[in-house]
Amino acid sequence: MSIRNLRKERVGIVTSTSMTKSIVVAIEQKKKHEKYGKFVKQTNKFVAHDEKQECAVGDTVKIMETRPLSKTKNWRLVEILDKAK
Repeated sequence: MSIRNLRKERVGIVTSTSMTKSIVVAIEQKKKHEKYGKFVKQTNKFVAHDEKQECAVGDTVKIMETRPLSKTKNWRLVEILDKAK
C-alpha cells in the first residue's frame, strides 16, 4: 500500500472562494452526545488548494490531505462531485 493511499479524503460543500487559488470547504458530521445520546451537528472548515480556480460557492467537492501549502492550507481539491445550481 503506497503512502498516497493513506491520505485522508473528505467530501464537503464549498463555502468561500474569495482567496486566490484557495477554497473553504465545510464538512458536516452528526455525532452522538456521550452523556445525553442526542445527535448533534458538528461543522469543520478546511482550507483547500484549488489550482485552476474552478470551484464556486455551493459546489460539492472531494478534498485530499497533502503537505502544508501555507499556515492553514493542508488540503487540495481532488474533484468536483456536484456543481451548484
